[in-house]
Amino acid sequence: MKRFTIHANKYLTRDTVGFYHADYHGGGNWRKKGTIENVITTLKNDITPYDKQTLFNAAKRLAVILLEELPEIPRILQIRPLTVCVVPRAKKEDYYRENQKIFRRVVSLVVDRLDGFENGTKYILRHTNTKTTHLVNSGGGGDGSMPYPGITKDTCFISPNVKGKDILLIDDLYTRTINVDEDAIQALYDFGANSVVFYSVGRTVRRNRNYRYRYAW
Repeated sequence: MKRFTIHANKYLTRDTVGFYHADYHGGGNWRKKGTIENVITTLKNDITPYDKQTLFNAAKRLAVILLEELPEIPRILQIRPLTVCVVPRAKKEDYYRENQKIFRRVVSLVVDRLDGFENGTKYILRHTNTKTTHLVNSGGGGDGSMPYPGITKDTCFISPNVKGKDILLIDDLYTRTINVDEDAIQALYDFGANSVVFYSVGRTVRRNRNYRYRYAW
């Protein structure tokens, strides 16, 4: 697990501590079984539906990563308990099939097995569609808005239970240029969270060839 800083910008008023499991390189890596790219893409299950065994294998790999790394975060930061929230997918809840909601389900199951964590995995729920940012360049982003400051509060239900809590916000993939995670962190603060720390499974290193820059941070 690696540590980094999510810097304040027009979406986020303060620097935030972040952790991630591995670099996400994109490209053809999503086809290579066992890679982080493959696990994340499989669990998104957006284009060609995966069979049950493939989904199970990806979910099992994710659970192993989370069980190993999440307990390290409160130890490093000396914050307990941490209430775990999950960044919602781009579309509203009933848009997705159940086999497209496995990421959040695995996080929930893992959190319930660990001491020092509160399960808030459904404390942020999307009620209005937004663009699916990782599919926009291929024309598959669907309806809704691209990220803008305040989009999380405009398109999500946020539980009042976040007030006064120390939050661990989890996403499958962090990409600095997208600002979905920055906006979600700010929304938690605006709803009264005491503190927010971030964790993602992957952190984007290189965007696709339509972009001229190599690094996404």
